[in-house]
Amino acid sequence: MEGTLEGRTVLVTRPRVQAEVLVDLLRTRGAHVIVAPAIRLVPAPAKAIDAALDRALSGAFAWVIVTSRAGADVLLGRLAARERSPGHLRARVAAVGDGTASALRAGGLRPALVPSSFTTESLGRAMPPGSGTVLLARADIAPEGLEEALRRKGWAVERIDAYRTRFPGTLPVAARRALAGGTVDAVTFTSASTVRGYLKAAGPVLRHPNMAAPGHRPKVVCIGPVTAAEARSAGLRVDGVADPHTIKGLVAAVERALAGRPRGRSKGGPAGSSRKKKSTKESVRP
Repeated sequence: MEGTLEGRTVLVTRPRVQAEVLVDLLRTRGAHVIVAPAIRLVPAPAKAIDAALDRALSGAFAWVIVTSRAGADVLLGRLAARERSPGHLRARVAAVGDGTASALRAGGLRPALVPSSFTTESLGRAMPPGSGTVLLARADIAPEGLEEALRRKGWAVERIDAYRTRFPGTLPVAARRALAGGTVDAVTFTSASTVRGYLKAAGPVLRHPNMAAPGHRPKVVCIGPVTAAEARSAGLRVDGVADPHTIKGLVAAVERALAGRPRGRSKGGPAGSSRKKKSTKESVRP
């Protein structure tokens, strides 16, 4: 596995505080990584979270649903700040994704439900019918599809903002220069919001990878189908989707997307003669 991305430049749009594992895995395979956070996560007001957790500790909710690692960290952090034990939570816990479930377990909460496919749509299908109330801890900009699926199962849903999402005004200088110079081989997206943030921050010239540099379009690789759908709806061509929808799966999707493709241009100028032999076909992973 080492060296599979040797000489490749990969742009990582994940928030900087969450990017370490992805960056390390890419670098282990030889990639040059540029971290260009397309979103920034900020705390939501603690008052509403604390009030909801008090009710969860008293048994007001049948389920507590956490859809991201950031959400898990917030809930566990608020419990710790108030010196309350996660083990006293009187509700079953459901989680989307291995990262979310692992964070909850590390904090003392063992999820009763983790769908095999790491999407909110899968969680909605996997949730059993019921008539109680569900606490849903999500990002402020998350769509309401999960709430609708839960209500169809008979649940009453109470949603709180676990954290809030902010979009940067621009990408870091290194990222903009690499895109403009045609040295980026792949751009990775780990959520629909990173797609939106990237397109907002990249500016009018670099909004679309096809416009980055003539003859060199970075591959677009997404962590899952929801992120891929957001990218396609924004006009991006998706070249790879992680399967499974994990960080390791994302790295494997980058490897597949770039397999056999000539390297991007170096800082010193165009790539060598191998660029002239490049096929006009692009590998597309649905």
